[in-house]
Amino acid sequence: MNAIIDNAIDELVAAGVGRSRACAALGCSRASHYRRRRPPLHGPPEPRPRSHRALQPGEAAEIVETLNSERFCDQAPAQVWATLLDEGTYLASISTMYRLLRAEHQVRERRAQARRPATVKPELMATGPNQVWSWDITKLAGPHKWTWFQLYVILDVHSRYVVGWLVATRESARLAEELIAESIYEQRVPSGQLSLHADRGSSMTSKTVSQLLADLGVEQSHSRPHVSNDNPFSEAQFKTLKYSPTFPKRFGSLDHARSFCDSFFEHYNHQHRHSGIGLHTPADVHYGRAEQVRAQRQAVLDAAYTARPERFRRPPHPPRIPETTWINPPQETPLATAAI
Repeated sequence: MNAIIDNAIDELVAAGVGRSRACAALGCSRASHYRRRRPPLHGPPEPRPRSHRALQPGEAAEIVETLNSERFCDQAPAQVWATLLDEGTYLASISTMYRLLRAEHQVRERRAQARRPATVKPELMATGPNQVWSWDITKLAGPHKWTWFQLYVILDVHSRYVVGWLVATRESARLAEELIAESIYEQRVPSGQLSLHADRGSSMTSKTVSQLLADLGVEQSHSRPHVSNDNPFSEAQFKTLKYSPTFPKRFGSLDHARSFCDSFFEHYNHQHRHSGIGLHTPADVHYGRAEQVRAQRQAVLDAAYTARPERFRRPPHPPRIPETTWINPPQETPLATAAI
């Protein structure tokens, strides 16, 4: 019966009647008619053809071997990509590096990450170095149980450059005052330009620090009580410090802690490629060398694109440095959105 109906529909279509109208005239479902005329394929689907952009097996193995090398085994793919690019070498994109590592089961979160909602205030904006600094104090485990050293760190929010640090045996407003004054003097920050942000620890809210900042023409900013995310840049920098592969479980002495921090901050300022500033080093951004480095990276990417354009969807460009850096950017209100 179905074959007779299908033949009748075909005759009407051959006479110039649309197939949908022919199916409706004979009371037949158009979908059923098509399904009988073109039955579904059975069996496994044909293998997907290999893309002409795909890496060759030897190239993929070379990339994985490079990522697992002694030089790069402790660095994220973005850090490796930026380092090699600065040296004039392009192996693959960052996403391709992650894809190859996932295939080898070498990508995973090392620790459980706490996720908290973003906060609103305070609101500080920096468009260049030495406009907004963030500072905080963290504990470093000493040689014995219940012994701690205090690490003071002052960070430039825009460039992520550590402008000052010290390790002491105690938390002291006087030490904080000396570190802030020395950092401002070394960076030659003019009066009225800088905002200094911190949480509400005893050293941060002390009268000696407040009086110093007032005398130097520095605007003081504090996090809200019990809101750690109001000081995100210092917290992130401490995380980078303590997640470092060479960070010891305990420091044998004060000199040991100072020696480690001296080496770490030298590497952090001058070699660490920071994802928040276009994978540049903090020193390059802080001292105005980033655009020259970006131009060199662009030349390497242009050469890679010219050599193998089929591997790119579009001409590649290195990441840019954000023009503005915020501590808690303002939220758009419905009234402001409607006005726009």
